Amino acid sequence: MTDTADATGHRFDPTILREYDIRGIVGKTLSAEDARAIGRCFGTLVRRKGGKSVAVGYDGRLSSPMLEAALVEGLAASGVDVRRIGLGPTPMLYFAVYHLHADGGIMLTGSHNPPDYNGFKMMLGHEPFFGADIQRLGKLAASGDFESGQGAVSRHDIVQDYADRLMRDYREGRQLKIVWDSGNGAGGPLVNEICMRLPSSHVLLNVEVDGTFPNHHPDPTVPENLEQLMEAVAEHKADLGIALDGDGDRIGVIDGKGRILWGDQLMIVLARAMLAERPGATIIADVKASQALYDEIAKAGGEPLMWRTGHSLIKTKMKEVKSPLAGEMSGHIFYADTYYGFDDALYAAIRLIEILANGDQSLAEMRDTLPEMVNTPELRFPCAEERKFKVAGEVKEWLKGRPGVEVNDVDGVRVKTADGWWLLRASNTQDVLVARCEAKDEAGLARLKQALGEALRAVGMEPPSF
Repeated sequence: MTDTADATGHRFDPTILREYDIRGIVGKTLSAEDARAIGRCFGTLVRRKGGKSVAVGYDGRLSSPMLEAALVEGLAASGVDVRRIGLGPTPMLYFAVYHLHADGGIMLTGSHNPPDYNGFKMMLGHEPFFGADIQRLGKLAASGDFESGQGAVSRHDIVQDYADRLMRDYREGRQLKIVWDSGNGAGGPLVNEICMRLPSSHVLLNVEVDGTFPNHHPDPTVPENLEQLMEAVAEHKADLGIALDGDGDRIGVIDGKGRILWGDQLMIVLARAMLAERPGATIIADVKASQALYDEIAKAGGEPLMWRTGHSLIKTKMKEVKSPLAGEMSGHIFYADTYYGFDDALYAAIRLIEILANGDQSLAEMRDTLPEMVNTPELRFPCAEERKFKVAGEVKEWLKGRPGVEVNDVDGVRVKTADGWWLLRASNTQDVLVARCEAKDEAGLARLKQALGEALRAVGMEPPSF
């Protein structure tokens, strides 16, 4: 039954409807009423697609239980049955959609944002729900054209089932010493479960879920957030350290010498192992990844594919080209050979541990074999929302006809020269531009920075301070 009584509908703060998810500041741009409306709208879309049930989970943020309750209320009012899995990491919610045979899923999470943020990641069927889908949800809310009913609400404890599935593909080998840092995020309880099943010596840091994040911020792409892990790896003479972000879908890795393996470096290790078993497979990485990754995939007998940044975009491309492995600089790692193709930091960690346990090299020795490149970190600098997506196109036009440059415009502009490459793209989640440069030596890097700065100034933008 369609409910037209609520013809006034609901209007969201436009800043919360992002490319990959819905995310805002609780009490300012995001409220319980918003959560209720999201439930009502999403449930309506599920029913109109012929679905009957939605799985719901939430992370460890202080606002999550309140928002989850409102979300469930909205879903049930749309006439769909709600399967609540409780507190856990985002990949456990993705797993729940398969395991509980649900027609969709919503995860209440602020991911790695500050503690006052929260948001929603969604699946419709087994597909990511993003981009135009999220904008459609906003329009549906404003129209008030909701389905109506009274769905049943049930609770499901799937922690053991999920932990068993994480370990199902593991081939046992030699035992390692591993330090885990859950960052007080939602993955902590699952780390406990994994360590009880994984024959190795484990040191656990910050496994207690605490939405104030008292020890450090749960973002493993920021080096200072890995300092506690580095110290513990050194203290315990561990083989490696593994860090999770706030909702357990991104991984950070430290080798036994205390060095960070960035997302693209980790992908080289994982891709080499994958291609030994699946020669010729297409391996996907995002546009921010090092050229060394693409070169190493090709050298190992694979087909490298550069694609747009964004976990939803990567998942969609993986299905299209039947890729068994993909990854991003940010630490989202996707396995689709014997797993489901979604980003799961714990599963990626287990696959890495399996490679090390069954190989004759330590992670530090593997790290020593990786090509050394000279690069900038990811440079983020302000640009107005209405301007940011135009800048890359203007730069592309300015570059036309210039000798010695090769432009890839799959996501912004990635410009390859004799020195290396530089990237300029718009962030899909913030009002910033993102830049990065990489060369084989410092002199080449200086020239790339200069070229990037020249291109930005040519279109009226001030370059970031390198």
